[in-house]
Amino acid sequence: MRFRLLFLAAALTAVAPSAAAQPSAASLDTVRAGRFDGGRMFTLDEPPLDYLREQYSFTPDQSWFDRARLGSLRFATYCSASFVSEDGLILTNHHCARESVTHASVQDGVDYNELGFYAGSMDEEKLIDELYVEQLVGIADITAEISAAGEGAADAGARQAAIQAAIQAAEQRLSTQAGEGNRVQVVTLYAGGQYKAYTYHRYDRIRLVFAPETAAGYFGGDPDNFTYPRYSLDFSLFRAVDENDRPLQVDDFFPFEAAGTTPGELIFVIGNPGSTTRMQTVSQLEYRRDFTEPAFSELLAEGEAVYGDFVHANPDAPETPELMDMWFSLGNSRKVYIGRVAGLRDPYVLARRRAAERDFLTALAARPELTSDYGDVVDAIAANRSAGASLGPAYGAFVGLVPGSPLTATVMGRAILAAQYLDADAEGRERLSGQMTGLPDQPAAIQQGLIAGRIARMQRYLGANDPSVRAMLGGRSASAVASAIAGSQLATAEGTAELLAAGDAAIAADPAVVATRAFMPALNQFQQASAATNADIAGLSTRLARARFELYGTSVPPDATFTLRISDGIVKSYPYNGTETPPYTTFYGMYDRYQSHCVHTGRTGTDCPWYLPQRWLDAEDEIDLSTPFNFVSTNDITGGNSGSPLLNRELEVVGIAFDGNIESLPGHYLFDDRLNRTVSVDVRAMLEVLESVYDMEWLADELRDGGS
Repeated sequence: MRFRLLFLAAALTAVAPSAAAQPSAASLDTVRAGRFDGGRMFTLDEPPLDYLREQYSFTPDQSWFDRARLGSLRFATYCSASFVSEDGLILTNHHCARESVTHASVQDGVDYNELGFYAGSMDEEKLIDELYVEQLVGIADITAEISAAGEGAADAGARQAAIQAAIQAAEQRLSTQAGEGNRVQVVTLYAGGQYKAYTYHRYDRIRLVFAPETAAGYFGGDPDNFTYPRYSLDFSLFRAVDENDRPLQVDDFFPFEAAGTTPGELIFVIGNPGSTTRMQTVSQLEYRRDFTEPAFSELLAEGEAVYGDFVHANPDAPETPELMDMWFSLGNSRKVYIGRVAGLRDPYVLARRRAAERDFLTALAARPELTSDYGDVVDAIAANRSAGASLGPAYGAFVGLVPGSPLTATVMGRAILAAQYLDADAEGRERLSGQMTGLPDQPAAIQQGLIAGRIARMQRYLGANDPSVRAMLGGRSASAVASAIAGSQLATAEGTAELLAAGDAAIAADPAVVATRAFMPALNQFQQASAATNADIAGLSTRLARARFELYGTSVPPDATFTLRISDGIVKSYPYNGTETPPYTTFYGMYDRYQSHCVHTGRTGTDCPWYLPQRWLDAEDEIDLSTPFNFVSTNDITGGNSGSPLLNRELEVVGIAFDGNIESLPGHYLFDDRLNRTVSVDVRAMLEVLESVYDMEWLADELRDGGS
């Protein structure tokens, strides 16, 4: 679950959940749904109090949930975090901090990703421009207001448009009322079963305090990503400061519990999970299995290869640090989608989802007052997905083809905008010209790789004889067309400005525009058809969610929405590879992996994903190697939870979530805690390395004492 952002059959099989733990194919019809197949990501304003009392004999009061909410943070737009001292200290993941560390590296001309950043005192902390965190300070239910806006709409598209307009109006009105420094986000829960107004306070003066070397923070690299046992120091520290650059004084924070946890102990993850699709029907999951997820997985793999080739070929280029971040992000996302596709292709996962769907339909049939409104919704969704299957080839060809996307060559993105520019009125032309010149340039090698990949995708998914493909090629080879597009003036912002100044005839004759206009009718047709089916499915999903809400209420949590949730779990090992994982790893294992994978194989430096910086080799005798390093628990997390604190009953930090095991990836569709595990950095490891490796006793003391 690293950063913001194709192995084929053999790799997909390799990450499938353990067959030994599943029923045989002959018994799939007997599979039953679990109580928490929809997960345990509950909202903090409607927590599962009865369940917590029943399961753990734990009965937190409202003040406990208020502290949990106010101590938690959203870290920019992609991670979670928390206040961990009264002096504004903020805990998040190392991989969440990477963009900030890269920013500081470029600014100072020092590679802090390689060397690490560790302030010797508060005076040495570094302000990071444009970084911010958000604190959830209020939640209000506005379901009635938003739902009323869609009543009486002529069709599903009109209803969705009316609801979106109502959401935007509510956000603007409520943000104005919330006052300076606050903003309101209207959150859609249960696919429209609920609408909540979340008020956030934004802190936008944030200093970098500590980030380990990438070699330690991403120890094991891609081979160890989404695996366990792990030995990754994936944490960083920041500090919020006021307008006078003094540490922000906060009332609600989570102090460190230096003693950590014990096996079987109850712990909570409080953070902002990004998205799940656990409320979708079996037909929707089958559509994902057959069309969208495999195609997007391939695209991620293709993009990762393009960026990786550039990074390796140009290690000293000025743009390489930012592009390396993107390469890491694409690799992480690619591995996520491998696991998701594997889950969708796992008969047991779909059998369990079918069981849950049967239970839902049976419960619905027992409520005649609901049947008239919702009785046909599952069949209607199946019909929509069946009709949408005809869009599968076009989806594969055009997925991710969006101006500004890192998976779209900038020249092709500008060419799409240029094609629209030629048909636009004066106002549209002004807007589109600004968008074209505003797109960030990409290195030529990356653009060439992305162009070639896109043309190959169109040939593969649409077919060599497709009219739009033939028109784009114009009798030339794919490589010739790719070279022509790459040579367009639109490849750079400067060339784009010159082309716009040259007039319509020059724009229309540009090779990238010529190639793009050849497939634009097919792209437009696909986008229009997708918009229609998506509007229909959105309306049906809302009906489905309302039916579920009528039947189950908030006893089943809503799908993740990158908003604050609480998830319970316990520290617990699990079976894998014919043996059993330990609940904790230790520093002994980290040094062993360095010796085994690097020293005894002759690999050195970054050629070995398990190498250790010299600072760590020098500190080996200073570290208590028996200290717990990483650990696993049964908490329910997904992307966006990166940086979430793991808290005990007293709301003390015992760890920080940074990953899931490979078996957790199908959890996007179904939560099953038999094998699904959250992987976290142990609080004891964090304190140990601050003192023994980085000589930051002052910071360790602040974490132990809570500041000031």
